[in-house]
Amino acid sequence: MSLVGSQGILSATEILIAAAVFCLVFLLIQSFRQHVPKGLKRPPGPRGYPILGNVLELRKDPHLVLTKLSQKYGDVMEIKIGTRSVLVLSGLDTIKQALVKQGEEFMGRPDLHSFRQVTDGQSLTFSPDSGEVWKARRKLAQNALKTFSIAPSPTSSSTCLLEEHVSKEADYLVTKFLQVMEEEKSFDPYRYLVVSVANVICAVCFGRRYDHNNQELLNIVNVSHQFGDVAASGNPADFIPVLQYLPSRTMSLFKDFNKRFIRFQQNIVKEHYETFDKNNIRDITDSLIEQCLEKKMEANTVTQIPKEKIINLVNDLFGAGFDTVTTALSWSLMYLVTYPDIQKRIQEELDQTIGRERRPRLSDRGTLPYTEAFILEMFRHSSFMPFTIPHSTTRDTVLNGYYVPKDCCVFVNQWQVNHDEKLWKDPLVFNPERFLNAEGTEVNRVEGEKVLIFGLGKRKCIGESIARWQVFLFLSTLLQRLEFSVRGGKKVDMTPLYGLSMKHKRCEDFQTKLRFPTKSLN
Repeated sequence: MSLVGSQGILSATEILIAAAVFCLVFLLIQSFRQHVPKGLKRPPGPRGYPILGNVLELRKDPHLVLTKLSQKYGDVMEIKIGTRSVLVLSGLDTIKQALVKQGEEFMGRPDLHSFRQVTDGQSLTFSPDSGEVWKARRKLAQNALKTFSIAPSPTSSSTCLLEEHVSKEADYLVTKFLQVMEEEKSFDPYRYLVVSVANVICAVCFGRRYDHNNQELLNIVNVSHQFGDVAASGNPADFIPVLQYLPSRTMSLFKDFNKRFIRFQQNIVKEHYETFDKNNIRDITDSLIEQCLEKKMEANTVTQIPKEKIINLVNDLFGAGFDTVTTALSWSLMYLVTYPDIQKRIQEELDQTIGRERRPRLSDRGTLPYTEAFILEMFRHSSFMPFTIPHSTTRDTVLNGYYVPKDCCVFVNQWQVNHDEKLWKDPLVFNPERFLNAEGTEVNRVEGEKVLIFGLGKRKCIGESIARWQVFLFLSTLLQRLEFSVRGGKKVDMTPLYGLSMKHKRCEDFQTKLRFPTKSLN
């Protein structure tokens, strides 16, 4: 075998020698780059292949692979994806040390290829920026989300806006599920949950609700997995640059999803600008426009929002209030039909505490300990957010005695914490009672705080409290009125599908029936 080039003939042996020399030089360069200050050491980790690193090991279920590796190498571990070093954090204490106690040092975001596709790299959630402007705008977005969720409802003096929106959508779901049962005898609840949850955040952000057959909305919410498939931790194209130039259907769908999502929101923001009235702030978008206009005349203010950046904030708020809630509710229904005794116990608690004369309210959370314990166990056991969105270090630092350089990509393994045998007895068993006191009358808050699903520290999900409220209200309202089961005694498939948020396989065998005759609830 030989190759002919402009300089003559190269034998196969010479080509192999040249390749070996290249790899050796490359590895030497990498070792010089990884200079460690005297007295410190790099974190331990598995040896990978030249050029590829550990990418082949991470092809399937990275959260499980990295959990197993952490048992050998410890809570601070270094892997390689391609030629790039990635720090993997496990263990609740270690993660708290990094994200909370050393929060400023671990609050960055890595500059990844997929992140640059989200609102052109200007997303609050995915942007590498973590400076004063970013902090001010994040706080502004967080306050707007909170304000337009807990504000009093204009139609009821006893409820807040979020509660009213969720109650209306949950009532609609009850009606829709029963209607579908009459027509088709079974159904896939996800296809209806996803629109109702989207409608809640649309009401808060845009002041509007969409019909469940609105194609524009369906074209986004029904394919949201196209986003999570690429944005998940460990996507090889984020770490091996050559892959960015190869044809990829997954990346094409990801880019197309982002474009459609932005267009959808741009049209709404444009309408809001055209109808804006400073004396009638209708929703979060109006609130952000008001901030933009008010700060326009203030020089050098970090909270000033350029007009073109409003869409980025709206995008983040929509994302914070949509995917997590939809996924949580969908997993909840899967657990309820898998464990009918647990479903029955929740319903008994609802009957005894709330009765059948009124809807559940946010104020009922503290009086429904078993319902709350079920939600916590669903978060823990499913761990549908296996990793936080990747972090990066903002400067050279030391964690647990190991040197970590600036701009190091960091994976935070939430799945490992939620299944850590040091924290949980029989972690693979689904058992809501692990979160209750001995009498079963109160939720053990200390145990509940061990569950990681929304991240920790300065980059934790800005919609955490809103998401928890929605899951509670949707779930308690549905279970007060309906009983869920699976057709013909079939079992649902609980195998998670890896992504930014892990989904389960869709199931069209759900059935439901009314628990008591319908009537108007207060």
